[in-house]
Amino acid sequence: MSKTIVPFGPQHPVLPEPIHISLTVEDEIVKEATPAIGYVHRGLEKLAEIRDYHQMIQVVERVCGICSMLHAMCYCQGIEKMMKVEVPERAQYLRIIWSELHRIHSHLLWLGLYADAFGFESVFMEFWKVRERIMDINEATAGNRVIVSVNEVGGVRADLDNSQITWILDELKTVEKELQALSTVIYDDYTVKKRTVGKGVLTKEQAYELGAAGPTLRGSGIAQDMRMLKYGAFDKLDFEPVVEQSGDAYARGVIRMKETFQSIDLVRQAISGLPAGDLSAKFKGKPEGEVIERVEQPRGECMYYIKGNGTKHLERVRIRTPTFANVPALAAMLPGNELADVSVLILSIDPCISCTER
Repeated sequence: MSKTIVPFGPQHPVLPEPIHISLTVEDEIVKEATPAIGYVHRGLEKLAEIRDYHQMIQVVERVCGICSMLHAMCYCQGIEKMMKVEVPERAQYLRIIWSELHRIHSHLLWLGLYADAFGFESVFMEFWKVRERIMDINEATAGNRVIVSVNEVGGVRADLDNSQITWILDELKTVEKELQALSTVIYDDYTVKKRTVGKGVLTKEQAYELGAAGPTLRGSGIAQDMRMLKYGAFDKLDFEPVVEQSGDAYARGVIRMKETFQSIDLVRQAISGLPAGDLSAKFKGKPEGEVIERVEQPRGECMYYIKGNGTKHLERVRIRTPTFANVPALAAMLPGNELADVSVLILSIDPCISCTER
């Protein structure tokens, strides 16, 4: 039986990201998958040499807009660790609130695209309609819908007053109620299960050996989440990672749906424990030395390596994003599946090529 090589992407009606995969197909069954990246390289890490370490906050936020809060948070925590800056407790809680709001809107964006991949246009619009409430919260509290730019070295630039807090809690009640109604599609719909259960299986051993991250890793039964490191205010919040055991595309979808509810709970916890105090710490000096900082983005572990030389310009910024970690896992899960399922399986890792290439 002859084999055919099918180029999949970087442009495809279902794919939200320009990822290219060469698929070796035999009788509509994928036998081999070879990813290729390099379509949106922007040289953002190189900018560390010509932008000072404060200006680099705005640069790293643009590595990926959807994860912008967490990129900036990871970068600032790294600089603070290097310079031994003590961040005020209120600022740590506020960072958690905005970072979990970002996780919610990222997962809702993905859930809409996930529904669209099955042809569920109305469900796609419903998820994005709910997401608009989170975007409105971002805009009202931080000044922007996606790239909120609230982080600074030493703390945050914005605060929440009592009226905003009351409004956020009311909005989250509505979001939670609407998502509970939509969650039955992700959990129970016949078409969703037919397209995802048993498809794109990544075993626990494969997930571990290939270095998968985030829902892709936890969907294969490994309870690893960088929030367990208790960075920021997480040491004062009740948190356990969401884990599924089947390792298929269905498990990865269920995890993101459940994590949306979990993030709502974390925002509520952070608001209820929000202490009074300063928003930012005063400090002197320039970053010197090197540090590695990790946070949990919506797609998984994000790692920053930062090297300072005692000047206002950093010597090196190196970013390892979760999609880069999940590409080998994607290449392992595609063989054995039908060509028609490839688009859904690629979506199941929630790829962000903007993050991956920078």
